[in-house]
Amino acid sequence: MTQSTFEELARVGDRLSDALRLEFIDGKIGEKALPDGDHGRIIEWLTRRCIQTDVGWWLYPDQGLRVETYRKGNARPDGVLAPSGTFVGQGEWAGTEGVLMTVEVTSHDSDTDQRDRVEKPRAYAEAGIPVYLLIDRVAGEVKVHSQPGDGRYDVVTTVTFGKTVMLPDPVGFELATEPLKDWVH
Repeated sequence: MTQSTFEELARVGDRLSDALRLEFIDGKIGEKALPDGDHGRIIEWLTRRCIQTDVGWWLYPDQGLRVETYRKGNARPDGVLAPSGTFVGQGEWAGTEGVLMTVEVTSHDSDTDQRDRVEKPRAYAEAGIPVYLLIDRVAGEVKVHSQPGDGRYDVVTTVTFGKTVMLPDPVGFELATEPLKDWVH
């Protein structure tokens, strides 16, 4: 399937369905369930924390990104941390230049394991995104992926909910994960 065919299919799908979103990673179409209220609250909480660190940043929810350097792919992270205005004029599927961090919050669907824990870290690393933050509601832990190189992140730090974890540069702040315990239903 070509990139343009996927984009047309995604546009049609967006008009037809309120239940899922499409992504194109590793040459395969995948579907992503729409978030629940706890998922939305986690993104709200993280957005506030990011802009407290730097008022020039914004955590863009559901910004489509072109990922994978060797295979044209499209992902729609739950959040994309970038300087305000980074995606102006880029359309639905933007480049990754200026992206500081991508964020995924696991959903309660059958594809979460493969999509959020395997495919997306690889795609984000290939795209050179400095930090990938996975908030894993199923495992009750946060994984911080950093130092992308050779199609993977060389450093992965895992903490259970309730502990503090450092989000490395260029993000560069500590994230206290205690509040996440309230949103894992």
